[in-house]
Amino acid sequence: MMRRFRVLLLTVLVLVAGSVMSSAPASAVIGGKKSTYGPWAVRMLVDGKPACTGTAVARQWILTASHCFYEQARPVADRRISFRVGHLDMRRGTTVRPIPRKRVGSAHADMMLVKVAPMNVPTARLATVGVRRGQAVRQYGWGATCTTDESACQSPVLKQSDLKVVRPNDPLCAGHTAPGGPDFCMKKVSGIPAGGDSGGPVMTVGPRGTETLIGVFNGSDREKSAEAGEVSQQLSWIRSVIRR
Repeated sequence: MMRRFRVLLLTVLVLVAGSVMSSAPASAVIGGKKSTYGPWAVRMLVDGKPACTGTAVARQWILTASHCFYEQARPVADRRISFRVGHLDMRRGTTVRPIPRKRVGSAHADMMLVKVAPMNVPTARLATVGVRRGQAVRQYGWGATCTTDESACQSPVLKQSDLKVVRPNDPLCAGHTAPGGPDFCMKKVSGIPAGGDSGGPVMTVGPRGTETLIGVFNGSDREKSAEAGEVSQQLSWIRSVIRR
């Protein structure tokens, strides 16, 4: 049976590669395509190395996954973290850094809000209603394009995969999403997210500028399915934090 893997911080992946790498064929991850739009997408780095993806949700706030901020169950210090914003090619983006002691994790979902220096980028519109079964969604990230050494095949340019929402108890996501839980389940249409995509935006599909952030990607099996935290469920928490 295909094991399911939480898409962990890449520095953790390097340390424990033998226990977290998928056996899925490379073609399962290489799918998807290069993005031509995604101004709210943010690349997270730790010690200057690619780690996770995130979304600008306010001028000074980035929403990403909580698990990106831990190595071997120990918190990653703010001074080690930076973000690249404002460009689809992370090498050409602007660097912003966290404001010390201004990150807030959700008590109910794999989500983290991080306050940074002001960003001059468009921010994502937040979902106010839940996802629905059969809904077409699009995931964005700079993550792995292979299933061997994921830390060695991080994309320098933003990529996207198309997925479709399935019921929370679909066999594809057995044991990882459940009715009433904080995450929703998706099946592959074209491409599948992997290591380095954690925390990245899952958006509705629509004309440029009309997309809505409905999920925060947090795991996949590298072959057929993925899951994300549902933004609408955490909306009150998100709004309360970014008003601070």
